[in-house]
Amino acid sequence: MEKEIRILGVLITNREKEAGKVQGILTKFGCSIKTRLGLHEISTDLCSPCGLIILELLGDVSEMDKLENELSRLTGVQLKKMVFNT
Repeated sequence: MEKEIRILGVLITNREKEAGKVQGILTKFGCSIKTRLGLHEISTDLCSPCGLIILELLGDVSEMDKLENELSRLTGVQLKKMVFNT
């Protein structure tokens, strides 16, 4: 049986407005997320309004699809993905 590893890039263009919604979805699908890496620009006088989250997804492909679909419905969120079959 072939397994799928999916890498999902999630760009949040308005972190202040959308971060809570994104976090809720990631929590809901937490069992599908093996690795999560959050990136955003920060300094002593700046916190970027944009953020990038890189997700490594494993497990049930239908759950990965549901996660992706819920995130894609959010305004101000862009998704890109890579799929590897092992």
